[in-house]
Amino acid sequence: MKAARLVISVLAPLVVGGVAGLFTATAIPGWYRELNQPSFNPPDQVFGPVWTILYLLMGISCYRIWLLPDSRKKNIALFVYAVQLLLNFGWSFLFFYFHLIGWALVEIVILWLSIFFMIRLFLPLDRIAALLNIPYLLWVSFATALNAAYYYLN
Repeated sequence: MKAARLVISVLAPLVVGGVAGLFTATAIPGWYRELNQPSFNPPDQVFGPVWTILYLLMGISCYRIWLLPDSRKKNIALFVYAVQLLLNFGWSFLFFYFHLIGWALVEIVILWLSIFFMIRLFLPLDRIAALLNIPYLLWVSFATALNAAYYYLN
């Protein structure tokens, strides 16, 4: 049972990220290249490895929470985890597929808030699970600034 939970916990964010990445990749050579780029935009090859590491950390943190005894706090924490994962998935479509940079900015702020709230919910349940998401929060903070710069420049 623990092994199955670990596999599901790790695969879920990797699959979500992989599917979103497929849609993102189709927009990069065309529409995205035509945008005015912020000066602090990292090279494209940085995003894949960073997101892979973040998704692995998210999966491990989810697994740690999932192993805890059933409780209302655990269920709420896992629900917020699922919500932030859905928001993470949706951002790629808003930005890269639908080219809605402004709405993507609104959505990523909501994503940031959901990650912050998730960490706060994880903290009393499992400190390590909460801390595993700090790099994710920091990266989404950077991505929010990047999204805002794209909105401003385009």
